[in-house]
Amino acid sequence: MSQQKSHRLSFILLTTLFFLWGFITVLVDSLVPRLREVFELSYGMIGFLQSAFFVAYFIISLPAGWLISKVGYKKGIVIGLLTMATGCLLFYPAASERIFAVFLLAFFTLAGGITILQVAANPYVAVLGPEEKASSRLNLSQAFNSLGTAIAPIIGAAYLLSDKILTSLQISSLSVIEKEAYYTQEASAVQAPFLIFAGAIFLLAVIFSFIKLPQILNNNTESGSYLKVLKQKQVWMGALGIFIYVGAEVAIGSVLVNYFIDLNINTVINNSPNLKNIATGLIELFGGKSAQLDAKALVGAFVMFYWLGAMIGRFIGSYLTKIFNPSRLLMYFGLIAISLLITSISSSGLIAMWSILAVGLFNSIMFPTIFTLTLNGQGNLKPRISGLLCMAIVGGGVILPIFGNLVDWKGFNAALLFLTLCYGYIAYFAYSNKTV
Repeated sequence: MSQQKSHRLSFILLTTLFFLWGFITVLVDSLVPRLREVFELSYGMIGFLQSAFFVAYFIISLPAGWLISKVGYKKGIVIGLLTMATGCLLFYPAASERIFAVFLLAFFTLAGGITILQVAANPYVAVLGPEEKASSRLNLSQAFNSLGTAIAPIIGAAYLLSDKILTSLQISSLSVIEKEAYYTQEASAVQAPFLIFAGAIFLLAVIFSFIKLPQILNNNTESGSYLKVLKQKQVWMGALGIFIYVGAEVAIGSVLVNYFIDLNINTVINNSPNLKNIATGLIELFGGKSAQLDAKALVGAFVMFYWLGAMIGRFIGSYLTKIFNPSRLLMYFGLIAISLLITSISSSGLIAMWSILAVGLFNSIMFPTIFTLTLNGQGNLKPRISGLLCMAIVGGGVILPIFGNLVDWKGFNAALLFLTLCYGYIAYFAYSNKTV
């Protein structure tokens, strides 16, 4: 097999992983409104819950880089997939026993597996061909990641948000038999999907055990120290860019359901036959039941458009970054994201809803473009830089609690205004790299 064909096959196989972790990451977001009601959590506590998911990136990234350097990309990918499968299985006892700590452990384990895959796959795709086309390749792989994130909210609305969750006061009024039946129903709503995911991920791990990936990076090459890497302004600015971008993207995606309910969008949808048909049609398309939809499921269906915008933007971005300066595109996209957030803050109803959903379109090229701009011209330092950039994904676990506490303290508008500062930094990072 020629090198070009080998690279193409490897690219296709690795892109399936991008789809997988995008789907799983956003599906976990669908658990947030459910767990908020089950455990009666504040938005600040919800931020803490999802921190368990993103703190894994901070803890696991550097050990994952070391692991992959020792066992190779293929074995590292298999270990990452098996870790993800274990995380999915942990949702079974977490749902059965309704123990918050076990949910935290499940979130952390699942994220640990995804971290190992991220550390391996992002830099691998970036160097799987000419450096000048690295942004285009990573945008294309990330487009399939966004396909997973676009589908996940509908699956979540259909299977995780479609039934009504009782408060502790309502549960206490049930008889022993009714209470047991309710707990069993609640557990199965979470258990069944995650058991299926565990099986599918395990099967994917078996498939990757038997495929051959080409050797791209020479593990015997001196890769320099982390101290040397961090002395470079381009590296720490890029790491901060990833940190802030992931935090902003996840903060928006995690609260859209509650934000729309706060805006009373569920009533607007119910009063609009066209919008209601879109919501029910999407949920039925993925096997859900549209009769007597809960408000969360009704607005949850529209969250798909946030992630769908990111997917479409990355397919388009894969082409645009071939013909335009990637850093200039990144700067414009950051500025447009700011204007859309300000529009949502200053409006109501459908304008507020569609403007914040449109932010997803302009999020699209941010992660892969920041990643490749930071790696450009770094030679044998790329493996260590990639580990640091993946570690910066912990931003999702730092910015989200800040955002959640701002919502509790001052409301959604103040929290969204905070996110405009995040996108402002991304635009500045792009401007500082405009000559790259």
